[in-house]
Amino acid sequence: MRITKDQVLKALGTITLPGGGVDLVSAGAVTNVLVFGTEVVLEVQIENPTLQYKKKVEVECLKAIHEHVYEKADVKVNITVNAPEQKAERIRGNKIPGVKNIVAIASGKGGVGKSTVTANLAVALAEQGYKVGLVDADIYGPSIPIMFDVEKAKPTGREVDGKKKILPVQSYGVKLLSIGFFANMDQAVVWRGAMASKALNQMLWDADWGDLDFMLIDLPPGTGDIHLSLVQSIPVTAAVVVSTPQNIALADARKGVAMFQMESIGVPVLGIVENMSYFTPAELPDNKYYIFGEGGAQQLAQQLNLPVLAEIPLVQSVREAADVGRPAVLQGATPAAIAFAKMAENVVEELNKRNVNLAATKKVEITTMSGCSSNN
Repeated sequence: MRITKDQVLKALGTITLPGGGVDLVSAGAVTNVLVFGTEVVLEVQIENPTLQYKKKVEVECLKAIHEHVYEKADVKVNITVNAPEQKAERIRGNKIPGVKNIVAIASGKGGVGKSTVTANLAVALAEQGYKVGLVDADIYGPSIPIMFDVEKAKPTGREVDGKKKILPVQSYGVKLLSIGFFANMDQAVVWRGAMASKALNQMLWDADWGDLDFMLIDLPPGTGDIHLSLVQSIPVTAAVVVSTPQNIALADARKGVAMFQMESIGVPVLGIVENMSYFTPAELPDNKYYIFGEGGAQQLAQQLNLPVLAEIPLVQSVREAADVGRPAVLQGATPAAIAFAKMAENVVEELNKRNVNLAATKKVEITTMSGCSSNN
């Protein structure tokens, strides 16, 4: 079963807004429709900010698509409120003082090596002379403390302009903050979305980051509360999406790109990093074996008009380096180290193009992001 955009719009045309006289589509309330196989992502704009009204619209959208298109469709409804300025809830969205560029590192799917890529990008940038900070926003699975060999570190605090600020941990020339510093590594972090978002905001705003050329944000897999909280809290300069060559990972990477490119979010995507691109045995350094498929990221990048920022090989030394807390980019002239260093150069190049050709990212003012999926 493959759903089309036209089918979705036709189904939404059967819905009349509560209190209105025209259907949802004719009223211009449907601002965007994204379809990925049997998954549908809707952007709907309304004027009534009440929770009851939002829920009514969301339920009607789900019902219409399940009844008129496909009963097992996975549907997510993102609702924005076009209310007067003074009535809309605003979440802090100013720049972090001293931070020039904020780059979100994301992946649609877990297990693709996003944190490994983030850690090596941070160290590579620091090795190239930039001032770098890294926020481990993967609240439920923080791994950055292990990758930087600081899992037992505890951030200290100091007063800045009369306010108590968290002092980030430093390793390999990178300033670090992670929820892993505030919870035992063997302790499960069981938080609702609001608590996780609050923790992210504290690491962003209640820390003394000083002057940074780059702040990298290692996001959790998928698209959810943390992602929305980030783009609401700060104007993210750009994003990088990580994937493996597998079709299932690439499909999720496409969704990750689509999330940042939504009209209501508008964060430029610098490009795609293909991790585990090919396997090169240590004894056969010139050989490449495409275990997870060949050319997947290149094809996706061409379809999305984005560059491939790097093709990172699948080699044992990268895993070993992460486990011992010394990022692989520090290994010298190995294939992985060279690939990570080149990735950093490409990120800087694309970011410079973005800053020259595009206006600064605006804060996102979505007041709610409702998501429902059904597998009836």
